[in-house]
Amino acid sequence: KLVESGGGLVQAGDSLTLSCAPSGGSVSNLAMGWFRQAPGKEREFVARIFRYDSTVSYADSAKGRFTISRDNAKNTVNLQMNSLKPEDTAVYYCAADFGSVLPRTSPRFWGQGTQVTVSS
Repeated sequence: KLVESGGGLVQAGDSLTLSCAPSGGSVSNLAMGWFRQAPGKEREFVARIFRYDSTVSYADSAKGRFTISRDNAKNTVNLQMNSLKPEDTAVYYCAADFGSVLPRTSPRFWGQGTQVTVSS
């Protein structure tokens, strides 16, 4: 089970950090990442961090503004989001898989989602 936290309502240009903790597991043993789903749209990949090293990859929409990181001490994976835009408004989902790289489609494990709303 993945538990997300940190969503909320912010203004355009603000920053927000989302956190994800695997209940009963360790972030060091999982490939993890974030997806999002805006109203009326399909769920889309945002960012991921590889299981065995700190290699990361981002969707084009997130490059330069979002940073994904793993905190082994706190057992969390975090998504730091800067310069937020109204189009970033969505439900953000944490995802995880046992493979070395989180697949961009159909990861094995999902969180319940956390709402991020960016007002203009």
